[in-house]
Amino acid sequence: MPQRKRQRISLLITPKSDLFEELPDDIIVCILCKLSSSASCPSDFISILTTCKRLNRLGLHPLVLSKAGPKTFAIRAKNWSESAHRFLKQCVNAGNTEASYTLGMIRFYCLQSRGTGASLIAKAAIKSHALALYSLAVMQFNGSGGSKNDKDLKAGVSLCARAAVLGHIDALRELGHCLQDGYGVARNIAEGRRLLIQANAREIASSLRSMLMWQFQHQQQRQHVQYASCVMMGSMGCLLLSDFGCSVPARELHPANWFLREWFESGQGFWGQA
Repeated sequence: MPQRKRQRISLLITPKSDLFEELPDDIIVCILCKLSSSASCPSDFISILTTCKRLNRLGLHPLVLSKAGPKTFAIRAKNWSESAHRFLKQCVNAGNTEASYTLGMIRFYCLQSRGTGASLIAKAAIKSHALALYSLAVMQFNGSGGSKNDKDLKAGVSLCARAAVLGHIDALRELGHCLQDGYGVARNIAEGRRLLIQANAREIASSLRSMLMWQFQHQQQRQHVQYASCVMMGSMGCLLLSDFGCSVPARELHPANWFLREWFESGQGFWGQA
C-alpha cells in the first residue's frame, strides 16, 4: 500500500483530538442535569464526579445540583460522613428543594440541630414541598424540639390542609381525623369522614399504580392482577383501605425517612453539631 494512502487511513482511524473535550460545557451540563434528576441511587451520580476533572467540575455546577432528584440523596445512615453532609449543603445552596427537606430532617432529628433543621424544612415547605409541609405539621402537633406548651394545633391543622391540597395522602388523612375529633379545629364529623374516604381512595389508586408498575417490570401479569383484585375487594368486601381495617401495601418511603429509620434502628447517638 502506498505511504500516502496509509497516512490517510491512519488519520481517519485515529482522531486528532478527544471529541469529548470538543463538546461545549452547556451540552454536558444539560446531560448531567438529566442524570442527576433521574438517578436511582447516589452512586449513579457520584460515579460521574469521579470520572475526570471536567465532569467533576461540571457535575457540581449549581444548575446540575439544583435539579438532583430525591434518590440522588438516598444516603444510608451507616455511610453518613462530613463529605455527604457537605454535598447536601452544596445542593441546598444551589436551591434544591429535595436537598433542603432531606438535610433539614437529618439535622432536626439526628444531628440535634433543631433550629437549622426546622429552617431548612420550612425552606422546602415555602416552595410547596408537600412532605415538608406535613413534617412541619407533625412538629406542631407534637411540640417537637420544645415542651408540651409549644404545641400549636391550629398551625398543625393549617399545614396539614396545605399539604393535603398538594395531594399528600397522610396529610389528608390526618386532617380528616382532626375534623372528626375536633383536634385543633372545630369538630365536623361528616367532613372528617369525607376526607378519610378521599384519603383511602387516593391510597388505593397509589397502591394500584405501584402494582401495575411492578407488573410491567416483572411481566407477571396473572399473579399481579389476582393480587390487585384481592386488594380492591379486601377480605371483607370493602373498597376502602387502612382506615377501615384493610391491609395496604406499604408506600415507598422518601430517602429522608429511610435515613431516619436506619439511624434510629442502628442506635446511633449524637453524631455532631451541624
